[in-house]
Amino acid sequence: MKAARPGLFFLALVLVMTTGPRPAARPQGGRRIISLVPAVTEMLFAMGAGAEVVGVSSYDDFPAEVTSRPKVGALVDPDFERILSLRPDLVVVYGSQDDLMSRLARARIATFTYRHAGLADITSTLRELGNRVGHRDEANRAAASIERDLQAVQASVAGLRRPRTVLIFGREAGTLRSLFASGGVGFLHDLVELAGGTDVFSDVKREGLQVSTEQLLARAPDLVLELRASEGWDAARLERERLVWHQLPSMPAVKTNRIYILADSSLTIPGPRVVHAARAIKAVLHP
Repeated sequence: MKAARPGLFFLALVLVMTTGPRPAARPQGGRRIISLVPAVTEMLFAMGAGAEVVGVSSYDDFPAEVTSRPKVGALVDPDFERILSLRPDLVVVYGSQDDLMSRLARARIATFTYRHAGLADITSTLRELGNRVGHRDEANRAAASIERDLQAVQASVAGLRRPRTVLIFGREAGTLRSLFASGGVGFLHDLVELAGGTDVFSDVKREGLQVSTEQLLARAPDLVLELRASEGWDAARLERERLVWHQLPSMPAVKTNRIYILADSSLTIPGPRVVHAARAIKAVLHP
């Protein structure tokens, strides 16, 4: 994770406070929230706080309403001056954005800190956030619904054979270079296990790791599940990318042709749509 881009804090603060345009009337609920974390943006809308969101990250695209919100950068390039100009009461930041948090503290702007974690942390974050922004009941209902639906997915695969699965979330297109796989912690690992698979890297207690083809062959997965953000690939391109894995003909997943690419960015966002992700992964593991 890279640090936030430095800026002229005091000059920007003076300019914003003295010459910047004042915002329109405060949104419903009396708060002005900026979210730099797409997963948390989705949580805010899921609990009914979307009207209070006045700025989002460069990567936010769900729900559709976020397209009307000003963009304020993201993890590696937060636009501090733009954030100040929107006069937020609360800014949702990644836990690694130490510089941005310090600058916001000096500007007396509160923050809500987010860190990637396991599947259970999605609903606990949803509840914590709801308490923070005055939407406790709505957040509790949304969290309870997610938990019920995830439990239903888990129950539906109880007793079934669990394929040894490698979940790939990064790869150089057209090759088997720069492979990144889910490790034994984090919500992607938890999704594989909940949906009825056995993560072949479950013993590596990291959220993700770069792996070689030699390591993959040694782990001998029965199934390769590759998650990619939507890149506009048509069915023919997806099939060509799937066939790239045939460079490893001795791997069990290749022998049985159990190679799947799910080109859906929502599957890698640990937010309210995690139930959709669980169902999509279950459909691959247990068609």
